Amino acid sequence: MKGAIMEQSIELFANKGFKETSIQDIMDVLNVTKGTFYYYYKSKEEVLMDIQYQYINRLLDSQEKIIHDEETSYQEKLHEIIFKLLNDIEKEGLRAKVFFREMRHLTNEHLNQIMEKRDQFKENIQLVVEEGIKKGEFRSDLPPNIVTFGILGMANWSYFWFKPEGPIPDVEVAKIFYKMLLEGIEKKE
Repeated sequence: MKGAIMEQSIELFANKGFKETSIQDIMDVLNVTKGTFYYYYKSKEEVLMDIQYQYINRLLDSQEKIIHDEETSYQEKLHEIIFKLLNDIEKEGLRAKVFFREMRHLTNEHLNQIMEKRDQFKENIQLVVEEGIKKGEFRSDLPPNIVTFGILGMANWSYFWFKPEGPIPDVEVAKIFYKMLLEGIEKKE
């Protein structure tokens, strides 16, 4: 039942918004009492926190595997991380939407916990960029922290517009982002 509560909450939070969704809305869809909800969760925010934790922990686990693969170049690692972000948006759909959009409804204490994990994800990307610079795979004249924010900005906002059922699949969008990142959009003569 805990899983059902979470899945239904994800759907409602994504479609109606966290603030506009009541515990009663969740229970009505599941056709159970509020007592059932409170057996598993203390509050609606606790459900949101579970959604946040599961999403970011899964991303961090995937990212760590990519980073620690010693057989891959830093260029390949960066491409894989960008693809992973887009692929998760395709795979996770509504969960990704809730993760990115509804985080603002967490209390400061909970928000700080999630931000620590998001910061770790950002720092891991910056580490890949810095190591790629050291190995001569990336340009050294651009600040790694700004490059990192650019990567995250491109990939994270795609939850808003990327349509997995659309004409361009996630793997192609990741290639386009990666090519823009490495080569820019300036026309070469």
